[in-house]
Amino acid sequence: MISSLFLAIFMGIYYWFCRLRFGYTFSSMLLQPVVVGIFVGLLTGKMADAMKIGAALQLVYLGVTSTPGGNVPNDPALAACISIPIGVVSGMSPEIAISLAVPFGVIGAFVDQLRRTTNTFWVHRADKYAEEANEKGIFTCAYILPAVTGFVIRFPIVFIIVFFGVDFANSLLDVIPDWLMHSFEVMGGMLPALGFAITLTVIGKRQLVPFFIIGFFMMKYSDMDMMGIAVFAIAIASLLNLFLYRKEELA
Repeated sequence: MISSLFLAIFMGIYYWFCRLRFGYTFSSMLLQPVVVGIFVGLLTGKMADAMKIGAALQLVYLGVTSTPGGNVPNDPALAACISIPIGVVSGMSPEIAISLAVPFGVIGAFVDQLRRTTNTFWVHRADKYAEEANEKGIFTCAYILPAVTGFVIRFPIVFIIVFFGVDFANSLLDVIPDWLMHSFEVMGGMLPALGFAITLTVIGKRQLVPFFIIGFFMMKYSDMDMMGIAVFAIAIASLLNLFLYRKEELA
């Protein structure tokens, strides 16, 4: 079993690295909860548990998009880097892990604003170096110093919570009343549906809402698992696509 210290150090460094934004495509992949789950699974040896929590958390943030200016309402990377390792080591269900992750996602948005505020200092320094035609100074202010500042801001948050959070999470589960624990599970089950709803809003196609409702209630009240519903949905989509194309060809 991996030590809590090593796991906390790794997750702290991982969160800092995936938020460096050195290559947006690569960074955007690393900060996704399902990808974080892969690394947590490899480290802990509990790949199935890590992927269950990561996949469930991914649904919550599936519809998260940047607002004008590149701001996001929450940080899925911080939520994942804290909740997935704690959830796996503590044996939490995906629903409880999600309910604990959401507040950290909101906090992550404020952490990013703090990072951006501190980076304004390096921007002004870079302007000064630009007037002097100092390429080395500009590079340092554009890459090195912001990265160091980001490490100072981001690493301690994840490290401290993950390192001390394992035992704390276990004790928390023992003292939380059953009714409150059930409330966490209900909220955790609703949040993935909210993620899909946000995605439909972003797509902007209101005619897809009935399909979302059908899929949600099939999952909730039938014995069919997620894979079965996915196959069923693909079949419906293929039939609709076939008939729509045929209708256009006949027209």
